[in-house]
Amino acid sequence: MEETTTSKLIVFDASKRELFNIGKGLKSMNKKLRSSWKVVSNKEEITLDKLSLARVYVICGPREKFTAAEFETFKQYLNRGGSLLVMMGEGGEDKYGTNINYLLEQFGVMINSDAVVRTSYYKYYHPKEALVANGVLNRAVAIAAGKAFPTGSEDENNLQALSFVYPYGATLNVAKPSIAVLSSGSVSFPLNRPVCGFYSSPKSKGRMVVCGSAHMFSDEYIDKEENAKIFDVIMQYLTTDDLKLNSIDSEDPEISDYNELPEVARLADSVKSCLQESDDIPRDFTRLFDTNLFSLDTSLVTPALKAYETLNTPHEQLGVITPQFETPLPPLQPAVIPPQFRELPAPSLDLFDLDEQFSTEKVRLAQITNKCGDDDLEYYVRECGDILGVSKNLALDSRDAKHIIEYIVAQVVEFKKLNQDHDQLMG
Repeated sequence: MEETTTSKLIVFDASKRELFNIGKGLKSMNKKLRSSWKVVSNKEEITLDKLSLARVYVICGPREKFTAAEFETFKQYLNRGGSLLVMMGEGGEDKYGTNINYLLEQFGVMINSDAVVRTSYYKYYHPKEALVANGVLNRAVAIAAGKAFPTGSEDENNLQALSFVYPYGATLNVAKPSIAVLSSGSVSFPLNRPVCGFYSSPKSKGRMVVCGSAHMFSDEYIDKEENAKIFDVIMQYLTTDDLKLNSIDSEDPEISDYNELPEVARLADSVKSCLQESDDIPRDFTRLFDTNLFSLDTSLVTPALKAYETLNTPHEQLGVITPQFETPLPPLQPAVIPPQFRELPAPSLDLFDLDEQFSTEKVRLAQITNKCGDDDLEYYVRECGDILGVSKNLALDSRDAKHIIEYIVAQVVEFKKLNQDHDQLMG
């Protein structure tokens, strides 16, 4: 017991897949505690030997179930003077899949499977980021946080002494021997329900604090409003004997009854009875259903026909009245708007070799000559034939190099024959 009360070690549980730990989501809390305490995390099985070394053991949003041996270990730890800080979130055990209420109910605390929602928008966008401005149930908490009461109000609890953000949290049921110290206020729903409870062991210095929101002291919200001051008050209560709760506020906290709203959507789909209390249910329950209001038949045709005789009205067949239009219809006007045709698409230039299309024959012959070597003679002759237009004059099966050269030689011979006279004159 002496080892627990004099220890300078704060242990964060990490064996139940906690929502937050000192390495994720609680770095600001870790930095705040390291100035006065040694902070470590426990990922192994929870035993009394390990708990006895810790001054405060923190459970922040467990998502796995504890064993019966671990619950017994926590009880022995509290009886030896240890301190326990338990934080959960909206949905309670049902959402987190844990059984922490089995331990808390032995000390008068239970975390409900609900959520605190602010009924009117102010400062924070999400409705579950509830800003509570009048949620202090015990004036000792406000005094420990450094809030001075105005003169003449020392005997009354000032609910508005502290304002805090209560994000994504659940409400608590707090009964003796535990004491409710913070509530959801009068603006959030459920109204004036406990959100934080303190427990002190009558046999030892063991203490426990239960908070319904694990996000309240996370990195995102610990510096919002006065959450940091509330966390300092909680640590002061868990580690020292300086904080004494007000007995008057502890005996009669200003909290309201827990009223549950029915699920309207489900009730609307269920069968509802319309019987008076004095009516007896008949044996044949089908007689209880009146189908005449929604029936579709010809039962009213005969009374309607007899109504002609009763009212002395001739029964004549209704005639068609030809409509007469005082204003003639406007004449039709043909639409003279010319049709709008789409422009032709631009030529697909990427399908053409521009150099091949726009270069002269001499340039193209020079390009193919520079490209080919001695081994490409057959290809060279065929390409030159295409460039000079020789291939168009040959049959499809005769467009090889041999026929191309034969055609060119024949053309040269013909050219020479036609120009013999010109050559003699020139000689």
